[in-house]
Parts: sequence; C-alpha cells; structure tokens
Amino acid sequence: MPCLNLSTNVNLDGVDTSSILSEATSTVATIIGKPESYVMIVLKGSVPISFGGTEQPAAYGELVSIGGLNPDVNKKLSAAISAIIETKLSVPKSRFFLKFYDTKASV
Repeated sequence: MPCLNLSTNVNLDGVDTSSILSEATSTVATIIGKPESYVMIVLKGSVPISFGGTEQPAAYGELVSIGGLNPDVNKKLSAAISAIIETKLSVPKSRFFLKFYDTKASV
C-alpha cells in the first residue's frame, strides 16, 4: 500500500483538500502502477516548517511503498506531486522536498 504523507506550513482553512487528496491518489497510483484502492494520502497543514532559513510556504513529503519505486518512478512522482502542491497550495517547487521509502513486504 503506497502511503504519501504531506506536511505544509500553509493553513488549509478554505483550501479544497478533497481535490488535493484525489489528485494525489490518482497520480501516485498511476505512476507506481498500483490500484487507487491501495493508495493512502495524509495531508497536514499549519505545520511549523523552516526551509532554507525562512518560514515562507514550504512542504515536506514522505512516500512509502512496498515495491514500485525506482529512480525513474521517483523522479516522475516528485515532479507530479510538486506540481500539485504548487498549483493547489502555492508552494514553489523549489520549497518542496519528497523522500522515498521502498519497503519490503513483511510476512
């Protein structure tokens, strides 16, 4: 199950979070090649974040997946998720960091 945790210092009051969640779900599922029914997105706003010494709008993400990740996929995911964050939350791509964890399935 791919899980994308997104944190931002942007206040989400008045933001259409449903559109962010649905677009991120579709994007992750399509790029990783797993059904949307397996994808989880967690979005947290108003998180204190300093990036580059300033508290201007920024975001941090962690994507955990059991398989499906590789350098090419990670590059595509980073570009796609940063575009969503920039469009929906006005966080510049240069102020977004995404970390990837490719985990093994446990028995």
